[in-house]
Amino acid sequence: MGELHKSQRTGWLRAAVLGANDGIVSTASLIVGIAAADTTKEGVILAGVAGLVAGAMSMAAGEYVSVSSQADTENADLVLEKEALEKEPEAEKEELAKIYEERGLEPDLAVEVAEQLMAHDALGAHARDEIGISEVNHANPLQAAFSSALTFTVGAALPVLVAWIMPLNSLIWDVSIASTLFLALLGGLAAYAGGASILKGASRVTFWGALAMALTAGVGQMFGVSV
Repeated sequence: MGELHKSQRTGWLRAAVLGANDGIVSTASLIVGIAAADTTKEGVILAGVAGLVAGAMSMAAGEYVSVSSQADTENADLVLEKEALEKEPEAEKEELAKIYEERGLEPDLAVEVAEQLMAHDALGAHARDEIGISEVNHANPLQAAFSSALTFTVGAALPVLVAWIMPLNSLIWDVSIASTLFLALLGGLAAYAGGASILKGASRVTFWGALAMALTAGVGQMFGVSV
């Protein structure tokens, strides 16, 4: 029975974790900073909702542009490789065989493998083994944008909901503690989905999130009257 590998999840998982983490950290930090500046609860909620909407759109746009640029580069490489295969198929076969030989195959076997793979899908073989592009890691701009926007919204909604439910006088601590717990859960789930250490993943996300909230609260206090 074959192993269930997790590397095929890296594309959407990276975007999803990044979106949710940013949603929690940026929105919770914004709420804590505004609350520390001695504003009204309505002002805190408004700032949180505004941060949620702006952040989700920013994440979607940023991911789309970034991954689209990656996809453009990959497509350009594929065009160049296709042209090379049409003009110099033998040279390309030797190049592919050399790659397999460097990976440990005997020279004759490397040539045979290159011939068979190119007979089946020449461009696919070169894209995968020469350029490093495969279906697993091929850039998908829409998927990355949607995942980031959706998970940012979910992550940002959590501290906003806590701020809406809790009283203003304890809002800073309530949002900070709840958001830290959310971050720990997110880090643990992301690590589990990726097959990594749950404790390490949770600790890493929690530390940086808590630091961001603490620094933002400090800035809010600097410009506010009282906590």
